[in-house]
Amino acid sequence: MPKIVVLDPLADDGLKLMQDAGLEYEVRTGLKGEELRQTLTEFDGAICRSGVKITAEALEGNKRLKAIARAGVGVDNIDLKAATRCGIVVMNTPGGNTVSTAEQTFALMLSLSRNTCAANQSLAEGRWDRKKFVGRQLGGKTLGIVGMGRVGQTVAKFAKAFDMKIVAFDPYLSAQRAQELDVKVYDTVAELLPLVDYLTVHTPLTDATRNLIGDKEIESMKDGVCLINCARGGIYNMEALQRGLDSGKLGGVALDVYPEEPCTDSPLFGRQNVVCTPHLGASTKEAQMNVALEAVELLIDYLKNGVIRQAVNFSPLDPKTLAELRGALDLANRLGLLAQQIAPGPVATIKITYQGELSKKNTSLVTSAFCSGFLTGVLSEEVNVVSAVPMMQERGVKVVEEKDAVAGDFNSVIKVELETDKGGLAFAGTLFGNVYPRLISFRNLRMDSQMDGTLLITMQKDQPGVVAALGAATGKLGVNIAQMALGRNLHAPNGLAVSVLSLDGDLPAELVTSVKKIPGIEDALAAKLPMCCEYPSWLN
Repeated sequence: MPKIVVLDPLADDGLKLMQDAGLEYEVRTGLKGEELRQTLTEFDGAICRSGVKITAEALEGNKRLKAIARAGVGVDNIDLKAATRCGIVVMNTPGGNTVSTAEQTFALMLSLSRNTCAANQSLAEGRWDRKKFVGRQLGGKTLGIVGMGRVGQTVAKFAKAFDMKIVAFDPYLSAQRAQELDVKVYDTVAELLPLVDYLTVHTPLTDATRNLIGDKEIESMKDGVCLINCARGGIYNMEALQRGLDSGKLGGVALDVYPEEPCTDSPLFGRQNVVCTPHLGASTKEAQMNVALEAVELLIDYLKNGVIRQAVNFSPLDPKTLAELRGALDLANRLGLLAQQIAPGPVATIKITYQGELSKKNTSLVTSAFCSGFLTGVLSEEVNVVSAVPMMQERGVKVVEEKDAVAGDFNSVIKVELETDKGGLAFAGTLFGNVYPRLISFRNLRMDSQMDGTLLITMQKDQPGVVAALGAATGKLGVNIAQMALGRNLHAPNGLAVSVLSLDGDLPAELVTSVKKIPGIEDALAAKLPMCCEYPSWLN
């Protein structure tokens, strides 16, 4: 009989479900270090929330643990790479606390607007400071939402009930879905910041979102703007928040999450125009019950029936299918990552055409791999080949598959066509030796480029001097060109050409700006892809 350890407090409904299912379980909370490592070697499954930190050291040498179920969305407290190396399936429960987190966002927003916490404290201290706590209504104000996943969309629905205007940033929210939500979507966070009276973020904490709002961003906003964060600590720069409050630029700050948790000491705590809570977004009886039941059900399905659901680090594919499609899945995932970074605007429709031998395979899995790459790093939950397509549908992005048995000069080709409100974009890839992904077409211009590392893609006039100017621009910034691929219309020399530069290291932001100024360059796009043979966790 499988044994399960409960590492964080879990709702009684979840414990009862394990008992009813005949599973043996123990509750051991507050573990860390060697005690945690030893405990994990004694059980087949583990359930946790955000309290315990399951590090690589905690999993070292573990030969027994088969699965970890996270009762909640974020799995940043679990070392996914280490779990994958140990063959441990990590699963999460992304839907159980959506409403509760959205409600907490609104509770904090209302508390800031009406000075609720400070007024309550005033009464508790025996004062009737009615005139001191004049607030402002939400109705008619503009709410900015960064990240329009489950929680962001629910916050938007609540805001409409309060008669708020909503502006948002989410590069994967389709125009149709934005229209349904009555939300105006902007291409960058910077564009919407000057418009908002309130700002809330609902994204994961990644390299792209860490310190997303700092001094520069706060300065660009209206005087008196209020900032709310119920997503992840670190998205707002804490020192910048303090400076914004000190200067009077910020009208208020409300936080439920912090860069380091638990957090019991901060210069922000106790300020009259600041409301802080100890990560209560999912702390409702309903949310706790929902995620507890779902986490237990995930473990029961896997440990008793071998069924993987909502895994963030494994695909539920049998090893034979994985081996057969590994190259195609990797190629599709990279094409998705590329599309995410170079799409000219919010994507409404994606058409994926499978040509040649690949058209005879189970391409739905390959499409899922593309969607996984397209959404990676931008959602508040982990994405894999199982969850990606439903997440695309959530955002109103239409994904269309087509097949063509003829691949031309290649054994198999994946062609991608993006339709956005700012025009279309087409590109295609193939595999060399069934292992090495290559970009073979961009805007219908034939070429051959590797698909790994840092890439700079330019569209230019097919004329002398342009390539030399590209080399000079990269050299001026100390960026080394590892490889360069060129393509053009063979039937129309001196027309349009494409170049793909593979660069060593990261690409400086000013490089794209300087390249666009080169005479003959019509566009410049940057992308960062995994290195060759570096696979997403679910493909290992």
